[in-house]
Amino acid sequence: MPGLIQSIERSSAVLRLLAAGPDRLRVKEIADSLGLAKSTAHSILRTLEHIGFVEQDPRTTRYRLGRGLLELGTGGLDVNELRSRALDWADSLASRSGEAVRIGTLHDGSVMVIHHVFRPDDSAQSMDTGSLLPPHATALGKVLLAYDPVAADAVARGALDAYTRRTVGSRQDLARSLAEIRSRGWGLSVEEREAGRAGIAAPVRTTGGLVVGAIGISGEIERLCDTRGRPRPALVEHVCDAARAISRDLAGPRP
Repeated sequence: MPGLIQSIERSSAVLRLLAAGPDRLRVKEIADSLGLAKSTAHSILRTLEHIGFVEQDPRTTRYRLGRGLLELGTGGLDVNELRSRALDWADSLASRSGEAVRIGTLHDGSVMVIHHVFRPDDSAQSMDTGSLLPPHATALGKVLLAYDPVAADAVARGALDAYTRRTVGSRQDLARSLAEIRSRGWGLSVEEREAGRAGIAAPVRTTGGLVVGAIGISGEIERLCDTRGRPRPALVEHVCDAARAISRDLAGPRP
């Protein structure tokens, strides 16, 4: 039929075959069952293994369903895995930018901070890991909303609480801000949650481009922005580089 993608149909058939019984299967058994060339079946299995949908026993070389399928019903990547994959990059971003670094994910309509690296200047600071932030008033939150239309719609329909006079206050303004983020690939907040402070954030993606979190820096507006409130290009580059590095790690083979 026009418009159908054969490789997806074949991948679905492989998954259904593996789900049909308790036994693990060899490549040849899968190929024979589905009427595929062994090389075709092997390519499909390697791709499904790469994204975590199947697993291969290194001893017997047989295949079974992978844990990635379980994540389809739980919202995607486990936050502990995201945090562990991002630790080194977050530390590096704090060192390069001189600012505090936070990694966040959406959780029940808020941004949950799953990792926080202090600003590397030995000043007194409070740990934010586990805290919840308003998504419409933070760079982390707006980046996450920009790539999650369901969450963005829910937030827009709710009360957009004003934290400062610069907090996004209307559904139209929020939609415009999210569109800008998708266009340029990073987000900015300037005195939207707290006067005198700004934030820069970028999306963290996994296989296929799915956004599973955001990483960003926050600090005094004079350090992050110029006199016109525009973010300093070098800091934007540092944040985007860190986000891309974590994304490459997440999209690679799982340990």
